[in-house]
Amino acid sequence: MRVQGKDYRTVWLEGSTVKLIDQHRLPHAFAIVDCPTHRDTAEAIRTMLVRGAGAIGAAAGYAMAQAALEAPEAGFAASVDGAAKTIRSTRPTAHDLFYAVEHVLQAVQQAGSPAQARQAAVRMAGRLADENAQAGETIGRVGAALLREGMRIMTHCNAGWLAFVDWGSALAPVYHAHREGRAVFVYVKETRPRSQGAKLTAWELAQEGIDHTVIADTAAGSVFQQGHIDGVMVGADRIAANGDVVNKIGTYTIAVLAKHHGVPFYVAAPRSTFDLSIPEGSKIPIEERSPDEVAWVTGLTPQGRLERVRITPEGSTAKNPAFDLTPASFVTRFITEGGLLNPTAAAIRAFVTASPARPTVAGYSAS
Repeated sequence: MRVQGKDYRTVWLEGSTVKLIDQHRLPHAFAIVDCPTHRDTAEAIRTMLVRGAGAIGAAAGYAMAQAALEAPEAGFAASVDGAAKTIRSTRPTAHDLFYAVEHVLQAVQQAGSPAQARQAAVRMAGRLADENAQAGETIGRVGAALLREGMRIMTHCNAGWLAFVDWGSALAPVYHAHREGRAVFVYVKETRPRSQGAKLTAWELAQEGIDHTVIADTAAGSVFQQGHIDGVMVGADRIAANGDVVNKIGTYTIAVLAKHHGVPFYVAAPRSTFDLSIPEGSKIPIEERSPDEVAWVTGLTPQGRLERVRITPEGSTAKNPAFDLTPASFVTRFITEGGLLNPTAAAIRAFVTASPARPTVAGYSAS
């Protein structure tokens, strides 16, 4: 996507350094962070400096490539295995992270020597990032066919290009429709406690010149009740074999509202987000994050300073699950790079096990 007249991906590799957009400072400042080692990249994933299923998958793949580049000749395999364990431990829910770690690790293990393994790791990490960017673009084209002129779409959290290497999932159809000349209005849920909707999705849409408004999470029911929503598009962090969806906390609430009001509920996700090893959604681990994310907020002061303030009383506890489960029965269709998908186990298995074409993304420059 283009920011300040320059094309960017969310995360990329230059030499042995991972570079990524600092998502802590958005929307008030745009900055690039350097992660010189795999441990730096793992920490960026853990602290959500980079976040979103596709983006942390790409970052994890690059972190594995860094680990291979850093590993000594003696004990090379053990060093890379140890790095894989560290990277896997950063975020437990998003399947794309584990998908990337396993693909790069497999490439390393199949190589004939440490030198060949380093090259294989870098190639595989780059290929996974390219596939994620291409999947987002294709998801956008598939999903745009669902969007008519003047439609009003609700989205949750951030499933745009900041959550992928490029394009995104749930916002990619909106971007395609906009570029094809169809006006779509987006209701952006703030998505407490980290406010990725208010901070990141609103920033992305503003960059694209797409009409939108931010609403409090608690306003969603009223907006549905007043007939202002024509469709819902959300992303996913992991999708079980039966079609159950785990996504940002609050997604289930919107799914219930959509079903009650007869509004289609679409989940946009690439092949790498589907996990056939998990039979149904209750088996997906749900990350529990720090209570401080609920008790404290960060914002921009009138003097232009980013400051963190407490909003709950001292001594009050807070529960902070990062994700929730939406049963497959609430999903109208999955929007994937393979087309629109029914939310059934048979359709999901056929899609995931099909041999995908290995896409390339030409003409990209990170500079």
